[in-house]
Amino acid sequence: MNLLRPTLLTLACLLAPPVMADDLPSLGDSSSSIVSPDQEHQLGRAWLSLLRGQVDQLSDPQLKDYVETSVYRLSETSQLQDRRLEFVLLNSPQLNAFAAPGGIIGVNGGLFLYAPTEAEYASVLAHELAHLSQRHFARGVEAQQRMQIPVMAAMLAGIVAAAAGAGDAGMAAIMSTQAAAIQEQRRFSRQNEQEADRIGLLNLEKAGYDPRAMPRMFERLMRQYRYDAKPPEFLLTHPVSESRIADTRNRAEQFPPGGVENSLRYQLMRARVQLMFEETPGIAAKRFRAMLDEDPKLDAARYGLAIAQIKGGQLNEARKNLEPLLAKAPNEIVYNLAQVDLEITGNRLDVARQRVDRMLGLYPNNYPLRQMRSDLLIKQGKAKEAENMLDGLLKSRPQDPDVWYEVAEVRGLAGNTIGLHQARAEYFALVGDFDQAIEQLDFAKRRASTNFPLAARIDARQQEMIEQQRVVKQMMR
Repeated sequence: MNLLRPTLLTLACLLAPPVMADDLPSLGDSSSSIVSPDQEHQLGRAWLSLLRGQVDQLSDPQLKDYVETSVYRLSETSQLQDRRLEFVLLNSPQLNAFAAPGGIIGVNGGLFLYAPTEAEYASVLAHELAHLSQRHFARGVEAQQRMQIPVMAAMLAGIVAAAAGAGDAGMAAIMSTQAAAIQEQRRFSRQNEQEADRIGLLNLEKAGYDPRAMPRMFERLMRQYRYDAKPPEFLLTHPVSESRIADTRNRAEQFPPGGVENSLRYQLMRARVQLMFEETPGIAAKRFRAMLDEDPKLDAARYGLAIAQIKGGQLNEARKNLEPLLAKAPNEIVYNLAQVDLEITGNRLDVARQRVDRMLGLYPNNYPLRQMRSDLLIKQGKAKEAENMLDGLLKSRPQDPDVWYEVAEVRGLAGNTIGLHQARAEYFALVGDFDQAIEQLDFAKRRASTNFPLAARIDARQQEMIEQQRVVKQMMR
């Protein structure tokens, strides 16, 4: 693990030696001998747990499902070989997205606010996937392996703060470290960004999007923040210049015209995010109503207005706005979940469950629908059924702390005390609190003392967590 300790600075994937777009890392390259893909995977998961424990996240199942699905779609046509991806959605209206070693993708809610179309949103994520596929992390380690460990540790605090959207605090921590290290970071960052732009454009086109969305996104950001003393974190870690925009535009124009520019699903998710970051549901409702006044056929605005009205307790008005949407697309998951939310708010739980069950018959593996059904079962006092539902959900989302948190709650309601402590342990481990995770398994072992096979399984899991904690502490020394 000594090789992993001096790598903390490069968790933002900013460092790499100069390379050309077709100079792709191979399985036998020198960077793989310094940090292997398995080490990257292990380091990335450790870093993700630390990040989760320090930043506020978005737990909305629909938004999480959209981000995961859209990134996996991009990964299928990318040059990324290891597609074991993990995601973190940060509860910040600031523009930012980042990639960390081992397939970690971070997205601020603010990305949806700043990207008006799906293609522009996808262009940012295609760029981040290119950082991963080109193994900029490992190649940066190769270039920087002599950098002092104290510099790395000092930089980590800045990276975590910056990822959380605390731009001032993050940059202050970074600027407090050695000037030479910062200059080297910037030099390698420019090389990484150019390569990620080129690879990202190729991936956008292969995934069916319009590659011209990338220079358009960059150009909008540069215009918006040209004279801003405090640009968003994305522009600090992904500096945009006239020459970079021109180069990206010239490359994009070489592709044939066409490709997806926007989609209704993206606009619906964007409306959800806009509501999340508005001061009150009433202010959001005014915004969406104004959009509808300009264009009554704007379904995303009507949907946004409906969910704002539900949150504001205007249930009759919300029902009227959902009716034409459901008439037009009766099997649209997003509209049906809004109707379910309406019925739950109106305490019509049986009606809500009937709708969820109908939709699950059409989409049995849909994460937001399965999550909603478990929530309904809990509200109906059917804790054991909800526990069974969530146990099934865990099979497809074993690394999701939000699911583990709810599993712990429902096991407590169902009287499954041993399972409650086990679920709490998994949750705490995923958010980097290994002391509490290990303690929860102590509680579980005591209660399972008369059941030797169960106690042995709990003990084995506890030893795994103790080893995880040791590895993380060793990296942080």
